[in-house]
Formats: sequence, C-alpha cells, structure tokens
Amino acid sequence: MKIWVFAESENSNPTTATLEMVTKARELGGTIEAVYVGTDADAVATGLGEYGVSKVHAVDPQGGLVGVVGAAAIAGMVDAEAPDLILFAQTYDGRDAIARLSARLDRTVLTNGMSLAVDGDSVTVGTAVFGGTLLVDAKFTGEKPYLAAIRPKSFAAEPGGATTASVAQVGTVDAGRGGEAKVLERHVEEREGPKLEEAAVVVSGGRGIGEEANYGPLVDSLANLLSGASGASRAIVDAGWVPYSKQVGQTGKTVKPKVYIALGISGATQHMVGMKGSDNIIAINKDGEAPIFSVADLGIVGDVTKVVPQLIEAIKAKG
Repeated sequence: MKIWVFAESENSNPTTATLEMVTKARELGGTIEAVYVGTDADAVATGLGEYGVSKVHAVDPQGGLVGVVGAAAIAGMVDAEAPDLILFAQTYDGRDAIARLSARLDRTVLTNGMSLAVDGDSVTVGTAVFGGTLLVDAKFTGEKPYLAAIRPKSFAAEPGGATTASVAQVGTVDAGRGGEAKVLERHVEEREGPKLEEAAVVVSGGRGIGEEANYGPLVDSLANLLSGASGASRAIVDAGWVPYSKQVGQTGKTVKPKVYIALGISGATQHMVGMKGSDNIIAINKDGEAPIFSVADLGIVGDVTKVVPQLIEAIKAKG
C-alpha cells in the first residue's frame, strides 16, 4: 500500500501532528511518501526521512494558500502516482486541503479520525461521535485514493525506518480561481512557554474559576509555575474570556500531557474527549458529583479560587 501524508511544518521542521501520521503509516507498512507545500522542502524532508518517508513531493505555493495549492497539486498527481491512502492532520490547512481535494476528486472523506487500521486493501478509520460518547469504525469503499483526516495526538510520534527522503519538485499547479488568493502577511500568535498541544503539563480553566479576571492569576500563574501551557473549556471560550486557540475538547485541541490539571471544569463529554488520554489528571471542583472526577487520578473537592492560591504558594515555597 502506498500512503501519502500531507505534511505541515513549523520553523522548517515537520509538525508533531505530521510525524504522528508518518509513524502510524510506517506501522501499517508499505511505501510512505509526503506532499509538502512550502519553499523549505529540503529542510523538512530531512526530518520526514528520519521517520521513514522515502519521497517528498514538494510544491511551491507561489504565495498562495497552502490548502488551495496543495489540493490542486495532489489532484494533478494521483493518476500518475496512484496513492492508496492520503492522510491529513485535523488542522486549519489540513481541513482546507482535504475538503478541496474531496471536491476535485469526488471522493468521500473520513474526518476526525482517532485510530487507523489496514487489512489488505481495506482501510478503517475510528472516530468518536455524539460528543465523544460513542466510538465507531468506518470503512472506506469505492475508488482510491482514500482521504482521511486525523486528530493530532491520536498516535505517538516515534523515529524509525530512517531513510534519506528524496525531494521531487512538482511543476506548475493550476489552482483555478482559488489560486488567485495570496498570503500578504502572517501574524504568529504570541505565547509564553510550550505550545498547548505539546506541553508536558497543561492547566485548563472552566466556569468554576468564577470570572474572566481570575484566569490569569489562577490558570496562567499555575501553568507558568509548572512550565506548562494554559488551556480552557469551551464554556469560557464561548463567553469570550480566552481566545479559541486555548480551547481543549472535541471542537478544540486534543492534548495528551504528562499532567492535566482541570480547574473549575465540570467535565462535559465534549471537553473530556480532548484530554482524557492524559497520563495523570488532577481535577479541582466544588461539585463533588462533577463528571470530571470520573476520569481524574486525583480529585479535590473545593472552591478553585481558594484552593489554587494555596497550591501556588505551596509550590513556590518548595521551589
């Protein structure tokens, strides 16, 4: 089986989500290749090769949108290259690319994947439905290539099958009217500490923190003290207390840190889908019946606004 991975990068290195998919593809066996839209393909190919990618199809975006150019490039290559399965990360660019490619190729897509299995020519994608209350397996039928979008943190990224990935430059891409859109500026979100999706410690706040003004002193302060990242439940994102980039859950980011600390989060299924894979979960909530305690390794029943300041002082005293 030939598996393609739609590769994304940050600072000329493959993103963790990309390497997770490559690792899973390597486990499934067969030939692993990547499609990369960017001007630094040689540097990105080095990182991909360390994880087993044998070839990188490099596409120069010419200032265009990654999803638009990427979908057009892949659509133009599939007949000649004949990939069986193409994997995309469930990211902004990944979602854009897979949707456009689906329309161009007239193929069904399976999105929000959390597991992936191959049995001969059969490909099955597992995902959570109904707010994460039910796990289902969906099997592709029909013409190849199959198109699947995978949630970050669904698999572990592990080096292996090291090879020198060759770089094949893709010729001029006809992206149609969509190709007329150009990226004029990029604004990188300011942050302190590790990225939310990659942090070893994540501290998230919910309605139980009381008010917007408490997020900094409680959530951010504890996260910074533990060299972690701060997150949030959908409730306070929707309320405008924090930006969407901090949202953890089914419609936000999936995290799998060593330690996840939930402050004033009741534990709606939508939220737990995004964090229940954490190694150790600590929950602080004044409602002793809150669902979050069902997945917590350590639970503290108490008012977050009283417990957390004492916890911060205790940590500082030991530091």
